[in-house]
Amino acid sequence: MKKLKKIPRFKSEKQEREFWSKHDSTEYVDYSKGAKTLFSNLKPSLRTISIRLPESLIQHLKALANKRDVPYQSLLKIFLTERVEKELHTT
Repeated sequence: MKKLKKIPRFKSEKQEREFWSKHDSTEYVDYSKGAKTLFSNLKPSLRTISIRLPESLIQHLKALANKRDVPYQSLLKIFLTERVEKELHTT
């Protein structure tokens, strides 16, 4: 096993980015000693989109959401997620 180089101290994130863009991290880090980690508190990245829906569909969605005591946008995300998962697993 080769001897690893010492990671320098950086004064800023910019300086660190520049360093790693020019250096091979395998000379500084032994990745074979890495452990899997779960970051359960991270929120997935969200992107706002605009979608046109018939007013009647929105009213039905709001009624269903009201029965479940959740915002209708959240219920729509749940429905979309469930359907996408179903489609991915049946094809």
